[in-house]
Amino acid sequence: MTRPTSRRTVLSAAIAAAATGGAVASAGPATAAVPRPAAPTATTSQVDNRFWNTYTDWRAGSGAGTRVVAGRRPGLVISAPVGRSDYTDPHTGATSSWEYATWTSPVHRSSVPATEVIASWNAHAPAGTWIQIELLGSYSDGTDTPWYVMGRWAAGDGDIRRTSADDQSDGKSSIWTDTFSVDDAASGLRLVSYRLRLTLHRTPGTTLTPTVWRLGAMASDIPDRFTVPATAPGLARELRVPRYSQNVHVGEYPEYDNGGEAWCSPTSSQMIIEYWGRRPTAEDLAWVRPDITDPQICHAARYTFDYQYEGCGNWPFNAAYAATYKDMSAVVTRLGSLTDLEKLVGAGIPVITSQSFIKEELTGAGYGTSGHLMTVIGFTAEGDVVANDPASPSNEAVRRVYRRREWENIWLRTKRYDANGKVRSGTGGVCYVYWPAEPAPSQHRVLRSLGLA
Repeated sequence: MTRPTSRRTVLSAAIAAAATGGAVASAGPATAAVPRPAAPTATTSQVDNRFWNTYTDWRAGSGAGTRVVAGRRPGLVISAPVGRSDYTDPHTGATSSWEYATWTSPVHRSSVPATEVIASWNAHAPAGTWIQIELLGSYSDGTDTPWYVMGRWAAGDGDIRRTSADDQSDGKSSIWTDTFSVDDAASGLRLVSYRLRLTLHRTPGTTLTPTVWRLGAMASDIPDRFTVPATAPGLARELRVPRYSQNVHVGEYPEYDNGGEAWCSPTSSQMIIEYWGRRPTAEDLAWVRPDITDPQICHAARYTFDYQYEGCGNWPFNAAYAATYKDMSAVVTRLGSLTDLEKLVGAGIPVITSQSFIKEELTGAGYGTSGHLMTVIGFTAEGDVVANDPASPSNEAVRRVYRRREWENIWLRTKRYDANGKVRSGTGGVCYVYWPAEPAPSQHRVLRSLGLA
């Protein structure tokens, strides 16, 4: 699977008005599901998910200066730092000293020899703390990768600038923003196993600590394909998810990737965060100008912004932002088909999906994009996709209905043609899934069936 040299989620054409609908002010009860004969379950054998989040998981790793906190939501914290190091922030030039402790996961042998791996994490990092996530993998030829930095993350931006790390490669694989990728998948080389390492940092001489509740990765080997098999509709249901347009914020806070026109990812994240009944406080939003509508969208953009990528579309940073809200879990993964997505929506869990397409490929969108996030909130009686598309001219216009066959293809394919006829990459089913830390039993069953819980 080829990867672009840049994975910036920026619309490539102007937005045209599309279907409109009444705005939903809050996440209310979902509409009733209409029973249908069960559709065949799509294979998920191309995706392996492994997440460490239980007390037993954390105890199985190797800690140096960390300890496991038991309770309703087990986590990892600093116990006694094992050292001190200086970090020069590449985005501010400032050098500061930090105490640190580490935790390394057991080796995970992926059920899928992989061409790509994407890590994600859920953590609380108060001011004066931050975390680094790294990956060490083993190839099918018996050699190992170096320790790759998958992210340096802080919940805020007062201590360090959260950042991905470019220019990491060993001649066999590379890191593209947030994604480990084998350089030449056609060679047959695959990543067969990996371990993850957390480094927890804090201001020296304090008792501060981050708390990490979940750490893991999605490994996958999605074949190159311009089209994907069609699925039969299996669900008719629509969830009541708040509707927000990124384009309401065009020109606002341009220091975060030129403002709202590029904020599809944080706008989508905020919609689902609020669906689950969470939102920033008035104190959180005090920095936003009082004349701005929906200031929480600006807030989400600021706190998902990747200073290296220079955008708000870093996939794990969006999941990490969602998990800063009370008792929220969030991961980045791939799904195998619309059937998998229907399972989540059927359980009351909306999903943020990543796709790219030219204008003619998605009827009713009115634009083309090199990469765009939208929120799938349901399916019509005919099986078409109901999406909250932030690339809309107003909040009232956000709800869209897209043709099932068009939508599943632009989301799940790995290759496509751009408007100039050049071959480009597709995301192969990448999505964000957010849910409460204690989901309903029916939700837990679906999440577990997909390897997410």
